[in-house]
Amino acid sequence: MTRFRFAAVGDNCIDRFQPPVGQSLVGGNAVNVAVQLARLGHDALYFGAVGDDADGERTKKALEANGVKTSHLQVRAGITAYTDIEQAPSGDRIIAYEDFGACAGYRPNDADFAVLKTMDHVHLGWIDDGGALRRRLVAEGVSLSQDVSVNADQQNLGVEGLTVAFASAGARDMAAEQRLDDLLAAGAGCAVVTCGEEGALARYKMEKAETAIKPVTVIDTTGAGDSFIAGFLVAFIAGRPLAACLENGRDQAAITCTHVGGFPQQPMPL
Repeated sequence: MTRFRFAAVGDNCIDRFQPPVGQSLVGGNAVNVAVQLARLGHDALYFGAVGDDADGERTKKALEANGVKTSHLQVRAGITAYTDIEQAPSGDRIIAYEDFGACAGYRPNDADFAVLKTMDHVHLGWIDDGGALRRRLVAEGVSLSQDVSVNADQQNLGVEGLTVAFASAGARDMAAEQRLDDLLAAGAGCAVVTCGEEGALARYKMEKAETAIKPVTVIDTTGAGDSFIAGFLVAFIAGRPLAACLENGRDQAAITCTHVGGFPQQPMPL
């Protein structure tokens, strides 16, 4: 297996699962993607910011315990981001409240950017910079992806120049197909739309592919999309066919659905 060098940039948070779960775990799109890439055997670096609190130290230790390099993790005054999560009977998560804490206003410094330019691929999670880092990395020719579904603010949703744009849809229908068209028309090289329990769709150049889900007993869907991204990217950067990329993402998402949180870890009580 070729070992790639990946970087994940942006959000981290403490996922606070409300009763009856009553546990908290480390998560966030960029953190989950970084951890899953490391667990798949690749070099993974995390670029982001945590608060100077116990949750910040906890996040750093969770990343390092999973083989993610944290030399570019910033510790900023204030609290580490957190998300209050409720669960539907199906296991689907419901975000009740979120505070972006130290993640808000995070920017990689010049030394960070110099390293990002050397990566085989960079994935962007939630980052509130109006697309500045995306444009700067695109100008340097860096292979780049972003999950646009985790950025609610319209000014952070540009996809022009992305190697892969990830988005989510409620169902595999005409709206999902239109989402693919829109992402490609806006300048993404490859577009991927995940459709929950109905699988995923993708288009890249002249290729089009889709996949169903891999049936498992669902405990929790938190982080399943992030695991999908990691699995897809590993196959995509290796040059595998689009259908194989979707299947690799599907299989990683299925594993994540069988436990609470975005990756296996020791939870803490609320």
